[in-house]
Amino acid sequence: MVPMDRLQQIAERFEYLEAKMATGDGDIAALGREYAELRPVVEEIRTYQEMLAAIKGAEDMLADPEMKALAEEELRDLREKLPALEAALQLTLLPKDEADARPAMIEIRPGTGGEEAALFAADLLRMYQRYAEARGWRFDIIEEQQSELGGIREVVAHVKGANVFARLKFESGVHRVQRVPETESGGRIHTSAATVAVLPEAEDVDIKIDPNDLRIDTMRASGAGGQHVNTTDSAVRITHIPTGLVVTSSEKSQHRNREIAMQVLKTRLYDLERSRVDGERSANRAAQVGSGDRSERIRTYNFPQGRMTDHRINLTLYKLDQVMGGDLDEVIDALTADAQATLLAEMGE
Repeated sequence: MVPMDRLQQIAERFEYLEAKMATGDGDIAALGREYAELRPVVEEIRTYQEMLAAIKGAEDMLADPEMKALAEEELRDLREKLPALEAALQLTLLPKDEADARPAMIEIRPGTGGEEAALFAADLLRMYQRYAEARGWRFDIIEEQQSELGGIREVVAHVKGANVFARLKFESGVHRVQRVPETESGGRIHTSAATVAVLPEAEDVDIKIDPNDLRIDTMRASGAGGQHVNTTDSAVRITHIPTGLVVTSSEKSQHRNREIAMQVLKTRLYDLERSRVDGERSANRAAQVGSGDRSERIRTYNFPQGRMTDHRINLTLYKLDQVMGGDLDEVIDALTADAQATLLAEMGE
């Protein structure tokens, strides 16, 4: 179990933050964030400490012959509840990904499978839109290239809300679909794929970009599928010369395009840095769920059998219609629990 002195340090830090916020000293926003993160931990610590005190009290009662039978019964009840409290406390003490509470960018691109892959990419976009809607998140498409049949060549969306990255980060990877394409007259089942990347939104403090490292081009906005029929010179393309990253935005306002493109660029650079740090950290151990390897096949959607299988945790759900309709909580909860179990095992090593 966690050493008591560590629990005491966390409780004292929480009280210190409470006092600082009451006096208005320091960076209130930063203090508030840390306070909010520690509050559920401290609540679990206090519950655990109250349980230990109750057990100690019941043990002291054993010395009284008149109270012994009652004390023994109470001890049995308290000791049965203790493991669940310890487990809950361990979970709150797990190392937090500081990006979990952030908004995220979702990028979806078709892989193998031609037009059918583009149509599947559009299905995935609708799935995430419905999931966001069910959770009360804001979902804004900031760049989209459609195919002739209504599929997607590429889409970048911005998702805002509570714990967006924490809930969506396990979606990064290759999503595979098995079904009879609408474009297939012979009725044969095809296998296609689309790649999803979920990136935590960068904050200004995360990434500093030297203006000399950027090449900014203004171009005529045009696209397939009837987009941007009234073409203008408002589209912006930004190239980050040191990394070769290229970002475009095609809104009507050139000023807004520059703003959007810079935010996407910062987010991608932040993701590169996180990947570098994660790579160094995990160099000596096996990759785990949520490693964000976007070349990894993570999930299969089999339409003839109505099933979705997540290959990382061997979870199969026979509710494909609900999943494609945005009912993702069951699989996301299972992936989160698996990641927590991995972290708990590492803490115990």
